[in-house]
This record gives sequence, structure tokens and C-alpha cells, in this order.
Amino acid sequence: MTNPKSTTTPALAGRREWTALGVLMLPLLLVSMDVSVLYFALPAIGADLRPSGTQQLWILDIYGFVLAGLLMTMGALGDRMGRRRLLLIGATAFGGASLLAAYADSAGTLIAARAVLGIGGATLMPSTMALLRTMFTDPGQRAKAIGLWSGVMTGGIALGSVMSGILVEHFWWGSVFLVNLPAMGLLLLLGPVLLPESRNPSPGRFDWLSVPLSMAAVLPVVYGLKEIPSEGWHPLYVVSVTVGLLFAALFVHRQRTTGSPLIPPALLRGRGFTPALVLNLVASLAMMGSAIFTTQYLQSVLGMSPLAAALWSLVPSVFIGAAGPLTAQLVQRGVDRGYVVAGGFAAMAAGFVLLALVGTDSLWLVLTGAGVLACGMVAIMSQLTDLAMSGAPVERAGTASALLETSAEFGGALGMAVLGSIGTAVYRHDMPATAPAQARETLGGALATAARLPGRAGDSLLATAREAFTSGMQGAAIAGAALLVAAAAGAAVTLRRTDGQADA
Repeated sequence: MTNPKSTTTPALAGRREWTALGVLMLPLLLVSMDVSVLYFALPAIGADLRPSGTQQLWILDIYGFVLAGLLMTMGALGDRMGRRRLLLIGATAFGGASLLAAYADSAGTLIAARAVLGIGGATLMPSTMALLRTMFTDPGQRAKAIGLWSGVMTGGIALGSVMSGILVEHFWWGSVFLVNLPAMGLLLLLGPVLLPESRNPSPGRFDWLSVPLSMAAVLPVVYGLKEIPSEGWHPLYVVSVTVGLLFAALFVHRQRTTGSPLIPPALLRGRGFTPALVLNLVASLAMMGSAIFTTQYLQSVLGMSPLAAALWSLVPSVFIGAAGPLTAQLVQRGVDRGYVVAGGFAAMAAGFVLLALVGTDSLWLVLTGAGVLACGMVAIMSQLTDLAMSGAPVERAGTASALLETSAEFGGALGMAVLGSIGTAVYRHDMPATAPAQARETLGGALATAARLPGRAGDSLLATAREAFTSGMQGAAIAGAALLVAAAAGAAVTLRRTDGQADA
């Protein structure tokens, strides 16, 4: 393959590279699915392993926490030791942890297995994108490949919950982990044959001190932001976010002063790279912020079963696969990338506007709004990823990919905290003071309270709570739309004329 630094025309990827892309999609799909794969398996796990309330929370959250905390470390490590080697090591760990989780005989074992799954996931995600950057040196082909990558990444989260429901209905809860084994086995078999090895030829000394600093910066912030929507602005969570931000300042200082930083400051100064990180965070904020409302709306407002809600939530995913390649074609035909990304943010804002119009019986309006949001998200993600990866030096591709993924993790947690808090505030304001205390806190509390009340009293409380939740979703959607309009303007300004800068 052509050296990306060469001034000659990049070689076009052939059948081998496109086949290798299909192999890379396997770990990406599974890692994204594992975010949501326990949604329907948790009741069965609770009945079998009998975890405490705290253990149940860790079973759900430990995967995402470990994944977020190690992304930057694993991205930099892959640049040094080889992306393919790290990918195969991560696939082995992911497969072994999946087997351990499937046959876990205690809550502690399952928590440990989920933690190892998070470690494996942190190696897989930046490695897949870094290898994609190596295999597709032609800008047009790389844009198409990244568009497909973005669609798989977004669709996997929705698919995980559905597959969980189907497997648990027909098999035992451990089957949701065993589905990882064939895919990881195929990756281990075909990866050494199809995937090229690539690494930084002059990596320098590995800065081990930056590893705990990065984790201390990421984990408390993500933890605090994820807990605030459900528990409120408790001092513990505010302190957690504050401590994380302090460690983040120390981490940044370390990167600016050490001779061999984990995250080279020069990478952030690349044209369009930092705006791509910020805009990626905003898009993830909007996407995850909307998801916490739409999933609750389907189940708690429309009264669907969890599996039925998950199946209906797949409807917006039908259009996701075409969004990435379509936006790539627009850029290739000469449309400025800044305007394409701005259009994606405008589409997401339009999706929020649709969510702001919903009533208590608006299934298709909610699905349409979610679909428009998802399409805009994929368009944005594909272009920002392409911009960041093409602007980063090939020897830093793993680090660049890890930074993008970390910004998405922060954005998702921030979206749940900010938009979730807005929705909760409106809900509590609209609930009458005469309602039971539990019902005034959350819609879930209202459902539980209404089930214990006789006849018309329960129905009245339930109708009031559903109206209040819908009003909260409308308020959060208006705030989200305003933020996305501002992001569209920012993208149009900051990303103009960034096409082909690094490749040139």
C-alpha cells in the first residue's frame, strides 16, 4: 500500500481491504452491543445470582466505566505495540471474558467478567479505526469506510437490547454473552491474514504516569454525570465531577510538560481536530440525551413491554445505514464539509423539534423524531471521524481514535445529566403537590404508586404522571434543539475548507 505521507496518488483499496473491513465490523458491533445487551437479561440475572442493589448497578455500569477510562491508554498503546496485535489481544480477552460471564456463578464473578470485557472493548475500538485509517489511504474510499463504521457503531447499541430480549426469552441469560464467541473466533482466525500490522516507528518512552491520571480524570466525571439524572445534584456526584476535572487539569499539564506524552499536544493543534472533538461531544450529548426519553416514553407512557419497545426502537435504524455513505458522497462532490456537518446538526435539531411536539399517544412522531436524530448523528459522526483521522498522523491514528471515542463517552454522560435534569425538573414542577412523594420524583415511581392505588385514583395519577413526563421530554427537546442549532453554526464556521488538508 502507498505510504500516506507520499506525494503520489494513494493506492485504491481492493477486495482484500474491503473484506478486512467486514472483519473489523465484528468487534465494533459487539462492543457497541455490549453497552445495552444486559437491559433485558438483568431480571433473569437477578433471579439466578441474587445480586445486591449495589452489585446490580456495578453489573450494568462497570463495562462502560472501564471502557471509558482506558480508551486513551489503549489508543496510545496500540500506536506503540501495533494496532493489529493489540486488536487480537483484546479479542482474546473479550472472548474469554464473555465465556466467564456466561457461566458466572456469583455476582462478583459477573462484575469481574464485565470489567475485563471493558478492558477488551477499550483495545478493540481505537484499534479498528486506526487499522481502517491504514488500510484506506484514498480519501474517498476512507470516507465510505468510515461512513459504514459509523452506521454499525450507532446501530449496534439498538440491536444489543433487542438481541438480549430474544435470547433471554428462548435461552438462559448467559447466552447474551456467548454470541460474542463466534465473532471473536472469526476475528482471531482471519485477522492475522487480512489485517495489516501498523505502529508508530518512533514511539518514544511510554508515559506510565499518564495512565492513572487519565483514568482519574475520566471515571469520576462519567460516574457523576451518569448518576445526576436519576439521583439529582447530590453533593457526592458534584464532588465526583469536580475531582475528575481537577485530575483532568493535572493530566493536561502532564501532557504539556513531559517529553513523551500519552496525548501529544501537537495532535490537538491539527487543523479541524479539536473542533471535531468538541462537535463530536455535542452530537453524543444530544443522542444519548434523547435516548433516555424515547426509551422511557415507549415503555412507561405508551405502556409497551420491554421487548416490544426494543423492537419498535429498531425502526429508526432502518435509515441509519445510508446516512454515512450519503454524506460521504456529498463531500466528494464538492460540498464543503463544514456545511455537511452543519446539515447533520440541523437534522438532529429537527428531530428534537419533532420530539417537542409529541403528546401522550404519538408513537410514529417519536419514531420519526428518533430516526431523524439518528441519521443526523451518523452523518456528523462519519464526517468528524474522517476529518480527525485524516488530519492525524498515521503513527498517531490509535491515539486520535481513542480521543474521539472518549469525547463521545463524555458527551453521552453529559447528555444524560443535562437533558435528563431538565426533563426531571419539568416533571417535578408539573406534578401536583398532592401526589405521593414517590410519584413526584420520577415516572417510574408514579407507575409503582399507581399500581397500588384503587381504580380511578391510580388511573388519574398515571395519566397525570404521563402528561408531566411528556412535558419534561418536550422541555428537554427544546433545549437540545437550541444547542444543536448553535452547534450547526459552529460547525459551518470552524470546519469550512478543512477538506483534504491533512491528505494534501
